[in-house]
Amino acid sequence: MKPFNLEKLGITKPTIYRNLSVPKLYEMALQFEKGSAISDKGALLVYSGEKTGRSPKDRRIVKHQDSENNIDWGSVNIPLDNHTFMINKVRAVDYLDSRDIIYVFDGFAGWDPKYRLKVRVICSRAYHALFMNNMLIRPTEEELKSFGEPDYIILNAGAFPANKFTKEMTSKTSVDLDFEKREIVILGTEYAGEMKKGIFTVMNYLMPLKGVMPMHCSANVGNDGDVSIFFGLSGTGKTTLSADPERNLIGDDEHCWTDDGIFNIEGGCYAKAINLSAEKEPEIFNAIKFGTVLENVAFNDKNRMVDYDDISFTENTRASYPIEFIDNSLIPCISTHPNNIIFLTCDAYGVLPPVSALTPEQASYHFISGYTAKVAGTEMGVTEPSATFSACFGAAFMPWHPNKYAELLAEKIKKHGAKAWLVNTGWSGGPYGIGARMKLKFTRAIIDAIHSNALDNVDWVTEPVFSFKIPTTCPNVPSEILVPKNTWVDKSGYDNTLKKLADLFKNNFKKYQSGVNQAICDAGPK
Repeated sequence: MKPFNLEKLGITKPTIYRNLSVPKLYEMALQFEKGSAISDKGALLVYSGEKTGRSPKDRRIVKHQDSENNIDWGSVNIPLDNHTFMINKVRAVDYLDSRDIIYVFDGFAGWDPKYRLKVRVICSRAYHALFMNNMLIRPTEEELKSFGEPDYIILNAGAFPANKFTKEMTSKTSVDLDFEKREIVILGTEYAGEMKKGIFTVMNYLMPLKGVMPMHCSANVGNDGDVSIFFGLSGTGKTTLSADPERNLIGDDEHCWTDDGIFNIEGGCYAKAINLSAEKEPEIFNAIKFGTVLENVAFNDKNRMVDYDDISFTENTRASYPIEFIDNSLIPCISTHPNNIIFLTCDAYGVLPPVSALTPEQASYHFISGYTAKVAGTEMGVTEPSATFSACFGAAFMPWHPNKYAELLAEKIKKHGAKAWLVNTGWSGGPYGIGARMKLKFTRAIIDAIHSNALDNVDWVTEPVFSFKIPTTCPNVPSEILVPKNTWVDKSGYDNTLKKLADLFKNNFKKYQSGVNQAICDAGPK
């Protein structure tokens, strides 16, 4: 077999380490990367440097005649010309070629062999190689021998800055994606999540071309084979509710829905570590062991115990681990068609129902909207919640117009008879500051009722503004909290707040209306 090399890319000088074992990557990180350590549980402790989260304003897609009409250009999908991409690529190659050693990890994106991509990661940090060893699907020895040329290459030169004076650069950070060259170039950020989300963006572009629905969601399956997928923005309970000890985890973040069912894109999980505890999230807590990467967490230098409540470095502390570290994970991560699509929202206005059933058109509308509400800070006396909308519950990674994904979702819901639900994990009895956060035990009971079909034969009422179909009873949930208006002392305050939220939905949706079919537009609030 020919020795492995990267001469085609112009990388000839460094010693190349390809698909190293986890222990060897630990050794390399500890030897060469400042600040790296081993936690008391055996996880690799690393720091990503100045950038501790993604840099969406520095993300670019090359504008090319073969793909430009497919992409929803704007503040999310920012165009880049080929010349500037090549300047950045040469800068990344030159940097990587100047290193004494570099790492290569070859792996797969997508558990379904019919749709999976071969991905090659080229990087200068053992931490990045181990991270992608966790997040991509790890090839067997035989698969690695026959890997051949990759479908996509990530050139991660994140320790080296972009030249901010280069045309179209706005800072020293640049994350560039070229669908035609099938390359991702990273400069000026060592945050590992850029690689993960770069490949997710690729899948979000390629899969709709094959009639496949890519989804930013978690998924699990029950003992009877019933599958649920959970959409939701940060803080809505997506990870917590999908990590159910009574069900098998298919994946925590990225999936595709094909004509055969669903599959996980990734080979691992990337969980938030802030406030993590064995009591609140035992599955995730127990997954932190040898082989796990812990990013940007604070720890005691003597005993190497991690303080998950310490956010002095960043609130975005993270744990990356192979999915098999979750005891009840489903391997391979492929299952049948979803029975239930659950949209999670944390409504801090306190007017959305704890649970409501959605028509396919309503599901598409709320999918495009991607709503949750965050509690505002107390600065200057402001205590009012603020609405957050992210199209398709993942706007930052969606190259197509949101309607492309919404129509795929509606088509698959109708074709496979899936039920769609909106579940509010936020406030009840009034907005933040007046009402109270929905108790987790009630939300879990609602999810259990959805899974057991216990809501099939109950009475329903229709809320007049959003036209939500609301059950009047649900096992183990007090009936009086199911209809939000009943929980408010100030009924006129409820009506005014509901109208305000409806207006926020309508104003947000205006930017999508021209590209969305009328049935979906009509499914919004009246």
